[in-house]
Amino acid sequence: MSEQSLPKPVCLGLDPSFGFGDRTGVATPGHVASMQRAGNGIQPIFPQQSIREMARTSRTPIGVMNDALQGMIDAGWTGITGADADHLKTKQDVDVTAEVGFTFFTIDPSDFVDAEADDYDEATLREKYAEVAGEVAWVGDYQGNTVTLPNGTTIDLNEEACLRAAVKYGRSLNHALDLSNYIAEVQQAAGREYEIELSVDETEQPTTLAEHYIIADQCLKNGMKLVSLAPRFIGEFEKGVDFIGDLAALEVSLNDHAEIARLLGPYKLSLHSGSDKLSMYGLLSKATRGLWHVKTAGTSYLEALRVVARHEKGLFREIVEFSRGRYNTDKATYHVHATLEMVAAPSEIDCDTDLERQYLELWDEVPQGKGFTLPGRQILHCTFGSVLTDEKFGPLVADILHQHPDTYTAVLDDHFTRHLEALQSGM
Repeated sequence: MSEQSLPKPVCLGLDPSFGFGDRTGVATPGHVASMQRAGNGIQPIFPQQSIREMARTSRTPIGVMNDALQGMIDAGWTGITGADADHLKTKQDVDVTAEVGFTFFTIDPSDFVDAEADDYDEATLREKYAEVAGEVAWVGDYQGNTVTLPNGTTIDLNEEACLRAAVKYGRSLNHALDLSNYIAEVQQAAGREYEIELSVDETEQPTTLAEHYIIADQCLKNGMKLVSLAPRFIGEFEKGVDFIGDLAALEVSLNDHAEIARLLGPYKLSLHSGSDKLSMYGLLSKATRGLWHVKTAGTSYLEALRVVARHEKGLFREIVEFSRGRYNTDKATYHVHATLEMVAAPSEIDCDTDLERQYLELWDEVPQGKGFTLPGRQILHCTFGSVLTDEKFGPLVADILHQHPDTYTAVLDDHFTRHLEALQSGM
């Protein structure tokens, strides 16, 4: 099929949606299989990649787009798809993704967040606020107000809450609005539809209800075409493993954040680092009443390594050893807790199945309704770029996936069907 005859991604609006990031370029048939089996009522985003991921895998926006759309057609998908240009930081990021047809633009203003704001004492907070006060004109609009959500939760927009929000997010909000205006300008000039997700999840501290309310309210009042927002939820949402934390407390928090989204928008709540979080999917789906987006990426790469483990056991051992050598460098930009000391080296694990168990886990051994938890997955997850661009391992992994497409489709189908069914449980 020619590039000209590939389907065009569309905006998905407020339908529940699931993003299938693919770092290999050949995962879409497995993603489609899971959607065909368990995706009723959920809209897919098959083309999805961040600028950071493209850089680490030496892929291009047009390559990501065409690989996903062609895979979608080859697998028999006749429904619609969105296309997520993920973690955009600059106008250049917008340009290179907009021109090839991405429709869902995820703005990442994390470079402008003051990540230490939650720890400032009163004197430091006031000092820091004085530095940004000229750039943040909205504090007086909120200070002293109280918002009562429909579920009875109250948001106290006291002086401290407003000043801390201004210091922590003021400049990042300005950057997000600037980038949003640029996206609107580019897309409207080209006559293309678009929707925007705002990511404020890449912080150590959870997003407070006051911060969520102010950020979303400012985005909407300033004309951002906001379809979804990704707060930093309580607990730990690490790469490659299930949610870590108190599920009961998370449920309360999700309900409150969802109430804000319905009150101000409505817009969807988005879950980043969303793969493998099966234990909390039902809570997210129920709290939002279907107004959710879940974003995954690295987990499809891990399933690609499972194909290697099943068909070329010696090569899998080599990749694990190579990944261990790269992990402490490559993990720098990721939220993970794994250390090399937590997992035995391949030379210490004689059984091939045990090696897969320690570094990828086995679904048959995971309790119903739970996700993977072992730290070995994070070692492999963070090192995808080093493996896929390595002159030896990159071509070998690609060859194995090409030789065994049915295996890759089968493991992805099983993997994501479990994800989608967990989300369906709350709908």
